Amino acid sequence: MTPISLLDLSPVSVGSTPGQALNNSRELARHAEKLGYRRFWMAEHHNMPGIASAATAVALAHVAEGTKTIRLGSGGVMLPNHAPLMVAEAFGTLAALYPGRIDLGVGRAPGTDQITAHALRRNLNADIDAFPRDVVELMSYFRPAEPEQRVQAVPGAGLDVPIWILGSSLFGAQLAAMLGLPFGFASHFAAADLEGAVEIYRRRFEPSEHLDKPYVMLGLNVVAAETDEEAKFLQSTRLQSFVNLRTGRPGQIPPPVENYEETLDAVGQAVLRQSRFSSVVGSPRTVKAGLDEFIARTGADEVIATSMIYDFRKSLRSYEILAEVAIAPAYTSVS
Repeated sequence: MTPISLLDLSPVSVGSTPGQALNNSRELARHAEKLGYRRFWMAEHHNMPGIASAATAVALAHVAEGTKTIRLGSGGVMLPNHAPLMVAEAFGTLAALYPGRIDLGVGRAPGTDQITAHALRRNLNADIDAFPRDVVELMSYFRPAEPEQRVQAVPGAGLDVPIWILGSSLFGAQLAAMLGLPFGFASHFAAADLEGAVEIYRRRFEPSEHLDKPYVMLGLNVVAAETDEEAKFLQSTRLQSFVNLRTGRPGQIPPPVENYEETLDAVGQAVLRQSRFSSVVGSPRTVKAGLDEFIARTGADEVIATSMIYDFRKSLRSYEILAEVAIAPAYTSVS
């Protein structure tokens, strides 16, 4: 069966706090571990009141302390925001504390707006080649240190930290193929280039010491509930958050509303109409059919599911349903 993983943004719901959101992330990771999910990844975003995982390595340490076996990683760290050495040290520390469990997914977007990107990096004048160079430099810090090496990552040097290239365009696919690294595509929010990126990655892939054949993990929004109607209602939280962000009104994660799309003005309707998401929303039967179709169409080697549900208990139940239909179908009856 195709492995299923989980991407968590540590959402801060209206009326909650970042601390509670991070504790929810740890509880969700424990839940995912018991249900048989392959990985639990967290993502770096900045200046967003509804997302608490900005300091991704710190958040992952909190999650790691509460889990035992599930792989943990970044989906991703936005490498232009950081010096490669500091990323290597942070994830080297995680790997030293939790050996054999840490992944490092990196992307080239800032994960925020331009003003905040400037506050993070101070300098926005990097040339187009900066990201590939930074990735290669980052990879070098995880190799065993040479006797005369003047700069090394401690912890980090010689540790097993798999690096993934993450992307939402053709650029990341080409880089991952050239370096022989696994590739994660953000089809959960930018599906327009999905087929093209996967085709380029697989066709141009060059085997490496890290990977002997291409490996693609694809993002998928999943909202599962007992009925299609309830799942569609819960999905309105993510749609509201997306429209609010795209129209310059980011905030905490709002509660769901009935018939949300019908209440939108022309601008909001245009935002959703022009967006390309890969999503499966519905009852157990609907989710299973949608997931099977997505995997058959894309040939995904792994799927990383994500959701933004206001009620944390409903979120736990959504991932339970997904696990029932996709991870343990042998003992699950879908009605």
